[in-house]
Amino acid sequence: MKDTWRLLITPPAHGAWNMAADEAILEAVGRGDSLPTLRLYAWEPACLSLGYAQPLTDVDIPRLHVRGWEMVRRLTGGRAVLHTDEITYSVIAPLNEPRLVGTVLESYSRLAAALEQALRLLGLPVEVQEHAGKAGKTPNPVCFEVPSTSEITSGGKKLVGSAQARRKEGILQHGSLPLTGDLRRILQVLVFPDEEARTRAASHLLERATTVETAVGRVVSWNEAAQAYIAAFRSVLALDLQVGELGPQEKARTGQLVALKYAAPDWNQKQKS
Repeated sequence: MKDTWRLLITPPAHGAWNMAADEAILEAVGRGDSLPTLRLYAWEPACLSLGYAQPLTDVDIPRLHVRGWEMVRRLTGGRAVLHTDEITYSVIAPLNEPRLVGTVLESYSRLAAALEQALRLLGLPVEVQEHAGKAGKTPNPVCFEVPSTSEITSGGKKLVGSAQARRKEGILQHGSLPLTGDLRRILQVLVFPDEEARTRAASHLLERATTVETAVGRVVSWNEAAQAYIAAFRSVLALDLQVGELGPQEKARTGQLVALKYAAPDWNQKQKS
């Protein structure tokens, strides 16, 4: 028997709004005011997101400003992601949702099965990375540099970067699928000791990560990718996805979180440890 979840498809938005919306939905789901939710979205303008505990010193702020890109700190952990030319998903559910119960890795694995199927529907040869190796002795600021457990790869190169947060309200997992473009762009706004190091990092990144267009050999639109996600989540996770929208309380709370948190310097620029 299928369980009913809400499907949200929201227009492209600023980074602060996107992160605030995910948290507002998490709070509403935790109160029981909203159904578990699959949200699909995009970013406008391009935005660099940092993991919750990632040091701000990883970012070259002047270079970021010159390019007109935004920056936001996520509620979830992990490394930096440049959100542009991609589709982003978020899964938000209470702690007792059967598809997300258990350990972080167990829930990752269940969601990865749906993500894998979505990419197969797009014609990509993919596999789930179950036992990734260590990234090396030097911490890497780029999310797409190294595959993690239960993340999706194609030809050994990372395709989907995901991160999860668990709060008393429930579970939030979101992730990015780069559809096209030059993955090396992110390196232009990160700090390196010199330009030679930046060049080496660019070469390593292309060896370890890829886009949908490169992997499948054709351009895949945002709408096509979204339909693949919807079909895969319905079939693999046995979900009845009902198209909905943010409720009035969620919209109001999103605005509050933008102003008080995700667009605020004390959140984005604070040195986490």
